[in-house]
Amino acid sequence: MRAMTDLSAYKAKSGRFVPVWTLEIQTLAEDTDRILDAVMKVHPLSFGRYQRNASISAVGKETAQPEPGSTTTTHVEGFEAGTTETYPMVELKISIERDPAALEQVMDAIIYAHHYEEPVIFLREDWASRAAYDPTSDNSNRWWNNGRGLPDRID
Repeated sequence: MRAMTDLSAYKAKSGRFVPVWTLEIQTLAEDTDRILDAVMKVHPLSFGRYQRNASISAVGKETAQPEPGSTTTTHVEGFEAGTTETYPMVELKISIERDPAALEQVMDAIIYAHHYEEPVIFLREDWASRAAYDPTSDNSNRWWNNGRGLPDRID
């Protein structure tokens, strides 16, 4: 396995990168707020000067073949082990600092709030950008200067 590049010496006028863990959680679209609310009880999910930061993909599909003794074969009457099942899902992505204690708390919150007993969760070592923050920038591309403002909110 190749070691990730250390970006601690990276110095650009636009900002820097910080080491984070990214968690990618496969779940139902309607469960994302419950999972985020549970995580927020133990971690702020900060990104710069914003909290409760996450991304949620468009709805896709997840598929599996439950084995004998799985919860599906236990709780779904007549389900035959080895039969393929496919359900809608989204990918919920969050990032936290690379701190094992924080990861333990976040994982416990996710597992408790998730609808599956064995949720699909991927953990990656990543580097997240942190901008050279200037909320009064006159950059014409910033939303407060571009004439379009923020996009329309969803929900």
